[in-house]
Amino acid sequence: MNQYVVLQLSDFDDCIARMAKLQMVVAPVKRGEKSFAFEEITSGEEISIKYIPTILPPKKYFLPQNETLVEYNKRYNKWEATLYSEEFIIFGVHTCDLAGIQCLNMVFSDKPMDSNYYNRKNRILIIGLECTDYCDEYASCGLMNNQNPKGGYDLFFTELKDRFVIHVNTVQGEDLINKIALFKPADKAALEELEEIRAKKREIFKPEVNIGHNELKSLFEKSFQNDVWKDIHNRCLSCANCTNVCPTCYCYDMEDEIELDLNQGKLIRKWDSCQSRPFAMIAGGENFRPERGGRQRHRYMRKFNYPYDKYNRYFCTGCGRCSRTCMARINLKETIKALIDTAKPNTFAK
Repeated sequence: MNQYVVLQLSDFDDCIARMAKLQMVVAPVKRGEKSFAFEEITSGEEISIKYIPTILPPKKYFLPQNETLVEYNKRYNKWEATLYSEEFIIFGVHTCDLAGIQCLNMVFSDKPMDSNYYNRKNRILIIGLECTDYCDEYASCGLMNNQNPKGGYDLFFTELKDRFVIHVNTVQGEDLINKIALFKPADKAALEELEEIRAKKREIFKPEVNIGHNELKSLFEKSFQNDVWKDIHNRCLSCANCTNVCPTCYCYDMEDEIELDLNQGKLIRKWDSCQSRPFAMIAGGENFRPERGGRQRHRYMRKFNYPYDKYNRYFCTGCGRCSRTCMARINLKETIKALIDTAKPNTFAK
């Protein structure tokens, strides 16, 4: 499946309305001066086509903040796994968030495969939306090579002068195109305009920090004992905003909610964060990561070092959410710059 179709801008509202009649649609909606959120919509007028990354990434639909996995009743020896079954469409996913979903796919497909995650994923149709310029000063998609689409979607919209050109990437995407019946095959002019947009993007999006993409892993290996982490220790509030808004953070805790009769209850999966002090606490009250700077260093290593060894890719997507929401104003790009400025080859232990 590799074809392009076009949709006139004047037909966009009608397209979304028809889509919403087929099944639920969520899309970026403005929720403040510079705040956006993925929410259910019924018309194209509700959608913010030009938006900075939403407060929470689309991850919240694939891995909910609170998810019931099992419900049980010991009195009747009844144990039921709870599987999510609703099908819906996510419209307007930026390339950085598409990359985040791809990272989660890798993690949850590892043995043992997480059936709850994939049960949700297989029921969500993803429609990407191209960024033609920087969202804001926090983005580092150029450094992370995530400014262009690299799969992970069913349809991908790029806005041209008077129409959208759409890449149809899956059979499910093609089926949706046929059901809506507002699209036409892309002509040569549309594809040429698309290529012009991509050419301009190559001039706009450059590495935001003076380091090669492939050198990031080595930088963090050599910077394990860097004093930059001490500075971050003195600033970090351990609020966990950075991990909560990250599109690739997937740590969770399991909790039992038991009724007063002690016979009925639920097993619930909840988001957890390596930035909270109890996260690394073990039996006897020992904590192998008690310092805020150490926890922040661990978070960075989980983006730029450890996953590269296992999956051959970074788990930072360049979306800028961690910097955007940090109450202590710890900025990812500034941290990398500080590590570059202070790093010396062969100085720091791994």
